[in-house]
Amino acid sequence: MKPASLRISSVLIFLFASTLTHAQNLTGIWRGHFRSNEAYQRLFGDDDRYKMEVQVAQEGRKFEAVTYSYKTTVFYGKAEATGSLDQVSKKVLLRELKIVELRMSLGDACIMTCFLQYSKLGDEEFLEGRYTSMNTRDSSDCGKGSIFLHKVPETDFYKEPFLEKKEKQIREEKKKPVTPPAVNKSEKINTPPPVAKKTDPPKTTNTKKTTNTTATTTVKKTKPAVKTAPQKELAKIDPGKHQVETYKPDTATKIEKKSFPLVTPKVLATRSNEVVKSITVANPEITLNVYDDGAIDNDTVSIYFDKKLIVSKARLTDRAITVKLHLEESSEPHELVMVAENLGDIPPNTSLLTVKAGEKRYEVRIVSTEQKNAVVLFKYEKPE
Repeated sequence: MKPASLRISSVLIFLFASTLTHAQNLTGIWRGHFRSNEAYQRLFGDDDRYKMEVQVAQEGRKFEAVTYSYKTTVFYGKAEATGSLDQVSKKVLLRELKIVELRMSLGDACIMTCFLQYSKLGDEEFLEGRYTSMNTRDSSDCGKGSIFLHKVPETDFYKEPFLEKKEKQIREEKKKPVTPPAVNKSEKINTPPPVAKKTDPPKTTNTKKTTNTTATTTVKKTKPAVKTAPQKELAKIDPGKHQVETYKPDTATKIEKKSFPLVTPKVLATRSNEVVKSITVANPEITLNVYDDGAIDNDTVSIYFDKKLIVSKARLTDRAITVKLHLEESSEPHELVMVAENLGDIPPNTSLLTVKAGEKRYEVRIVSTEQKNAVVLFKYEKPE
């Protein structure tokens, strides 16, 4: 017979395996930017923000990666990398090993070591922290700075073979059923004795005897009347009236387009309005999440939807400002306008907008100033 301690060990091993199944896995595509902390670059108006994409395939606590760093035509680099994840603290170490592709006009190439913190808000996942860098020519210091990455479904380049292989493995593992450890049938299972059922005493009837006949009278029990509180009448909502919920941080606000014209707010009339993206969706219900696209530097924004204020002077952070919108089918697109209330500590005002429409997901990086608003156009078209 298997000792009790072995049975307990089997259960613990199973529970531990279940925990590993739900452990954090960084496998996928992460996109964002990094920027230097060198003050002289910003002093002379140099935009030190570089875009970055990282493809990760994690195995256990370690992972294989490839990084893409780019900035218009000034610089492009691809590097092989490795890293690790601490499942308890959610701290991530990403280290570039060597550059495999490089295009740059001036200077020397550098490789980075990134110290990141993983976080998750709803369905959104983030890596944010700092980096140090080293010159590949003479191993001298290349400077340090901040880095911000956001998990995305698609790559801007092509998916690396090692990532495709890992994602296929994950899909196959999800299809396998998880079975608990087998129980040894030879073991005697001690079960408590059955509890005796409590039986009601036999019912008696009241009989009234006469000399000639026997009459039986049955007493019929009736349930006492139960008083119920009067049901409140549901408030009737007039479907013809436009209803708007006021915006509160970290809550969803549902806005419907008004059927009557609105006066253009002054901040939309006096600043230039630049269309940064047009999105056509097949689902009328969309969810917007707005984050600070980079270092948290006290940027604040207001958001207008079809000229109506839906978010007022909200501070951008790594926590989403969430807004739910209903799009009506119309020949004219709906306008979402992002207005910079200030430029934060590091101008300009930058934000990341993610859009969910059914199964579709979109990303828009927005830059706005005190002279220019950023506009995103939405159009709803019913699927055929």
